[in-house]
Amino acid sequence: MNRDRIEQAGALIEKHTASGEITYAAVLIRQGGQDLLRRGYGKAKNPDTVFLLASITKPMTTTGFMVLADRGQVSLSDPVRKFIPEFTGGDRDQVLVRHLLTHSSGLPDMLPENVDLRKRHAPLKDFVAGTCKVPLLFKPGTQVKYQSMGILLLAEIAERITRMRFRDFLRKEVFLPLGMTQTALGLGQHKIPETAECQFASDAQYPWAKQKTDYDWNSPYWRDLGAPWGGAHSTVSDITRFLGFFLKPDGRVLKPSTAKAMVTVQAPLLNEPWGLGWMMKPGTFGKACSLQTFGHYGATGTVAWADPRTQTTCVLLTTKPASSSRTGALGPVSDLVAEAVT
Repeated sequence: MNRDRIEQAGALIEKHTASGEITYAAVLIRQGGQDLLRRGYGKAKNPDTVFLLASITKPMTTTGFMVLADRGQVSLSDPVRKFIPEFTGGDRDQVLVRHLLTHSSGLPDMLPENVDLRKRHAPLKDFVAGTCKVPLLFKPGTQVKYQSMGILLLAEIAERITRMRFRDFLRKEVFLPLGMTQTALGLGQHKIPETAECQFASDAQYPWAKQKTDYDWNSPYWRDLGAPWGGAHSTVSDITRFLGFFLKPDGRVLKPSTAKAMVTVQAPLLNEPWGLGWMMKPGTFGKACSLQTFGHYGATGTVAWADPRTQTTCVLLTTKPASSSRTGALGPVSDLVAEAVT
């Protein structure tokens, strides 16, 4: 292990926070059970400061959903309309659960009326209703296109099967069994002032990340909506536990075979390789990572990945939108970590 590369990774985070470019950051790099770097930066005095994860929520949602698959309550080959009857008509009848898990359903990432829904503080059921009507972008199963609304439908199916709020189901079946006591879909036990405050950026990808509104990332509405595609809060330690389960699945949450399937490329002949809820495209994380590496980014400025070859996990949480921080911090830090352990 190259200790110099790890120190360079820490120095790079320190540089971005000392300049004020990133106001909060926390990192935990672990290999083979040993912490190589665990620290908070900037206003994150505690390395276990709670951050809004954004899309790192997605593999958490899919893990909860796969608990139901393990129990035989849903099959990946089931049509979505079996559980959501109003999701029907045209190519929607061909959308299978598997398509939602692999971003190959044809659904859009966000609804055309997404901003209007947020402006009026719409509940999740309104997003579900819109998803049941929105035109598909392509025939299901023919290509991959990132789709947050497909992840939303996974949570909706789970709620209809269990008759539990999905946030409560995740806590009971995923977070607590893995010891993720500081993780919640929505705010859970957390109070907004006690969490890292997301930054705004003029070049941010989404309008709610560009200026303060009553529906932005820091608003009470968004923080406790519990969006299954991006509304979880957590810490570097909890996310490291989550990644560690997929490196060495022990049956606490999923059957080992199911956990392995989630971090195995599905439909490799499509335009982009995905696991079940996990990004697996080569080069997505550190350039020196193996082809088996899995993980996810979050638009709030977060990244988490694990490389089975080196038994390494890397979690870096920041508050600078990923559209600005991915090339300056998230990617370069991941590169240094991957080089250090290769």
